[in-house]
Amino acid sequence: MLVDSITHIDGNSDTCGEICSIGIVTVSDRASTGEYQDEGGPAILEFLKEGVASPVKVHYVCVPDELSQISAQLIQMSDKHGCSVIVTTGGTGPATRDVTPEATTAVCDQILPGFGEQMRAVSLRYVPTAILSRQVGGIRGKCLIFNLPGRPKAIRETIDEIWKAVPYCVDLIGGPYIDMVDSICDAFRPKNARRR
Repeated sequence: MLVDSITHIDGNSDTCGEICSIGIVTVSDRASTGEYQDEGGPAILEFLKEGVASPVKVHYVCVPDELSQISAQLIQMSDKHGCSVIVTTGGTGPATRDVTPEATTAVCDQILPGFGEQMRAVSLRYVPTAILSRQVGGIRGKCLIFNLPGRPKAIRETIDEIWKAVPYCVDLIGGPYIDMVDSICDAFRPKNARRR
């Protein structure tokens, strides 16, 4: 079973941001078959609704822990749907079926090691098992792709920190200007890159 949907976020402030397409890929054998309800994808969507001031079109899909299916969805969201950012959740641990980092690396032109390093550093403040995470981030064309943990609490602990670098990264790779709600996520841009 493939869960696939599109959500529109109109933006929640007067903003100079442009419309941005963002992909959410939940990787889970059980959630993809309907054995349980996905909680990771909705946690990411909630952050986007709260934190992104620009209008956003969100593409969401839930797939099993299969390398080929994960890679195919990342390629489709980047190349066909024109996503500027794709965020995955799940499948980043040391278990045999945890292959999200491999799928991400396979489709990226460049790897940005700082994403994985920072997410593990943030998670280590809360749990010692963060050292088991293999999260990665990278660029495919004009799309930033990075892996988040699977649990909603861990997602919010990391995405709130990581996203501070996302809008400027998207600027640098030729994507739309993403404006943020500063009280939720005070994203960093050099002064000469700011529009407000």
